[in-house]
Amino acid sequence: MGAQVARRRARPAPARHVASRSRASVKRFRDSMEQYVDPSGYVSWSARRKIYVIMGTGRPAAGLVACRQCGAGMLMVVRSRSSGKRFIGCSNYAGGCTASSPLPQRGMLRATKKRCAACGWPVVALRYGRGRPWSRSCSNVRCPHR
Repeated sequence: MGAQVARRRARPAPARHVASRSRASVKRFRDSMEQYVDPSGYVSWSARRKIYVIMGTGRPAAGLVACRQCGAGMLMVVRSRSSGKRFIGCSNYAGGCTASSPLPQRGMLRATKKRCAACGWPVVALRYGRGRPWSRSCSNVRCPHR
């Protein structure tokens, strides 16, 4: 019986091969991706998300809507490192944009990529408990429709 166990362990693991792609299929893929990539970007495989992602672009993946104050950045949900509080801010903060607005600190928050009709900031959905309904409002505290 001991010899059988030793034989089972001695077998090599099956090789896992990646299907090779032809040069033509790779060229078609690159040509189709050209329309999504800016000159500074490149395509990379994300093993965690199991999809191809575009890296090195100026636009962040978590961006909601374009910032109207600077025109270069995207408004996105940010969590402060020092206080842990969440707010909406511009991704171009390092470039001098100061667009920001506080968010409620309690409750479940879902940021949507829809713009507010009045000010252009993203609309957020907020829920304070499991049995409670979702409420939608503009994320800008200075919005007249809020």
